[in-house]
Amino acid sequence: MLTSAQLKAARALLGVDQGDLAKAAGVSLPTIQRMEASDGIVRAQVDSLMKVLAALDHLGVEVVGPEQPSIGRGRGVRLKDV
Repeated sequence: MLTSAQLKAARALLGVDQGDLAKAAGVSLPTIQRMEASDGIVRAQVDSLMKVLAALDHLGVEVVGPEQPSIGRGRGVRLKDV
């Protein structure tokens, strides 16, 4: 699963805007805008979500779930369980 906050943070880490990510993922700009406007978990067509996740991976961002260890190396952010 992907949250809107993760998507925004991923773009910030990459230094790309919504249009850049849309182009890299092969989805429309309004699709990215809707994903980021979601409250919590991103609501999207499965195909679009998979394209965005693949694009983030290709661009160098590892999306990490709450109980998932990071398998990559490099910089990143993760919310602490408080």
